Amino acid sequence: MALIEVMDLASAPKPDWFAEKDDVEDKEIQAELKATCQLPRHIAIIMDGNGRWARLKGKRRIAGHVAGVESVRDIVESCSQLGIDYLTLFTFSTENWKRPEKEVSALMQLLVRVIGRESRKLHDNNICLNVIGEMELLPEKVRTVLKKTMKLTRDNSKLVLNIALSYSGQWDITQACKAIAFDVEAGTIRAESVNEQLFASYLSTASMPDPDLLIRTSGEFRISNFMLWQSAYSEIYVTNTYWPDFHRPQLYDAIREFQRRERRFGQTSEQLQKKNRPANKL
Repeated sequence: MALIEVMDLASAPKPDWFAEKDDVEDKEIQAELKATCQLPRHIAIIMDGNGRWARLKGKRRIAGHVAGVESVRDIVESCSQLGIDYLTLFTFSTENWKRPEKEVSALMQLLVRVIGRESRKLHDNNICLNVIGEMELLPEKVRTVLKKTMKLTRDNSKLVLNIALSYSGQWDITQACKAIAFDVEAGTIRAESVNEQLFASYLSTASMPDPDLLIRTSGEFRISNFMLWQSAYSEIYVTNTYWPDFHRPQLYDAIREFQRRERRFGQTSEQLQKKNRPANKL
């Protein structure tokens, strides 16, 4: 709690989400991205580097998390404007519970304040908030504000904002295996019917497509137990930028790189070219 009191979050800047902006250049860039090639339908981001960003500036670690909130706002807003259907943010991993108690407490308080403050803005802009992870491990206040916002926004359809909290890919796979084993034992499904499609339907992301683009900030080349099953064919983009400095220009760079890549899904380039070649007209 001391960390939050030192930061005095009540007086922290409160950005105006989805305010009307007359940024002609930004609108032109977005129009170019939409016209150039297919946009990723689902973007997943490992938001890394808050602590290192704060240390470089001689500040407490929590200052990096507070600064990262502005990055979340800008990325959610720009994805909504671009027409991205799903955005998943790796906010707090199962392994993060091992961090110092004061930092975890500060993060939980920050989460409560931010979600509580911005829930109406999310709803007014047709954004659906969804949470994946072991919610029962979260403090009661966190669960309460999350459930309230999810209920408020559940019918919204412009963008699904997934918050991965107390989440790990191994947990996701394990809970799916347990659920399948239970249903096999209950006779609801047959063991012979278990395939990739059925397995995916038991994951926490069953209602959404797998990420097309997986972004990691801070320059680390690992996926840190994040969406292990779902990212099998995600295009991975790593940037040295720390999360508090990752805003829409950096997102646009990641999307441009995504659009330059050839997504083969196990096929050859020649097969894709043949598949995409217009049919000859008689």
